[in-house]
Amino acid sequence: MTKARTTMVLAAGYGARMRPLTERMPKPLVPLAGRALVDHVLGRLADAGVETAVINVHYLPEQLEAHMQARAGQGPKTIISDERAALLDTGGGTKKALPLLGDGPFFIHNSDSAWAEGATPALPEMLRLWDPSKMDCLLLLAPIATSIGYSARGDFDMAEDGRLTRRGEDPVPFAFAGVSLCEPRLFENAPEGAFSLNVLWDQALAKGRLYGVRLDGRWMHVGTPESLEEATASLEREGA
Repeated sequence: MTKARTTMVLAAGYGARMRPLTERMPKPLVPLAGRALVDHVLGRLADAGVETAVINVHYLPEQLEAHMQARAGQGPKTIISDERAALLDTGGGTKKALPLLGDGPFFIHNSDSAWAEGATPALPEMLRLWDPSKMDCLLLLAPIATSIGYSARGDFDMAEDGRLTRRGEDPVPFAFAGVSLCEPRLFENAPEGAFSLNVLWDQALAKGRLYGVRLDGRWMHVGTPESLEEATASLEREGA
């Protein structure tokens, strides 16, 4: 099975929709069921065999740096990618960190992406399905029908072979769950400066090389204080 030794953890944003909680702390440090959101992420990465997590910082960066220092000795090892000078969005931030991410496949993981695992853990399943001969990027997708805190019309539809198409005018059954798997070559034609990963996904879509994997579990869209409370209650009920 493919291994991903590194991960980009996207942690630099302002978390505006999570105010007032994020007026005093960056969103990755907001507690979910007694643990910081980013600690849920790092624990899951360690369980999947990830050795190094590169974490970008911009908003209240000293708090995130101190939190990572306090975690020293716990896996995975963490490296800070400093975006104090300019916030680079999801694509630009990952592109800046490429020298730290290495040559092999790596995850890109939102620092607020949370879910309760089903029978098939998500990250190992993504690694099992990764096929660079036909994929430029593999996205983790959550069925909207079983998700918590999500009320939009979805992001993608998925064919039986996993190939993705964007939502059109009609709703689609899957939302992006905040995790993707790719290799550095995804960024070969990336723009300079700040840009969204959606730019690169659209390039992959045009070539028929954007794929998805269905989350076997319950995704929690932790975007607001209200959805945070709902996700906490769900995790406590499920003992996750």
